[in-house]
Amino acid sequence: MPKKILVVDDEPNILRLIASRLEANNYEVITALDGFYAIKKAHDENPDLIILDIRMPAGGGMSVFDNLRANNSTMMIPVIFITAHPNEDIWREVMKKGAEGFITKPFNADDLLAKVKEVLKEGIGNAEQK
Repeated sequence: MPKKILVVDDEPNILRLIASRLEANNYEVITALDGFYAIKKAHDENPDLIILDIRMPAGGGMSVFDNLRANNSTMMIPVIFITAHPNEDIWREVMKKGAEGFITKPFNADDLLAKVKEVLKEGIGNAEQK
């Protein structure tokens, strides 16, 4: 059974790019365009991993992350943040809160895939799997 990944980004082109790359590598992909639907889909779909944009309407990535971590049913889902607005303070904050990674846009699709495999323990890495 393929691993399920929730991809959350308010930019449809980025969403399609990530989803197509993951699907080509045999992942089941579900998507959300904002924070509200990200939280709903995380609860409804129970993904193995979430790739989460930091800046979005209807609940930015940080508030979504805090919401997920505060709920027993979603608190252990690993999260990789993506952002077009890298900031050292935000990077430190998300890593301190327990995010599994932080990727800056534009990103290399192979690097993103390698990080996904690492977090899901399908490659070299030591990230905890839920």
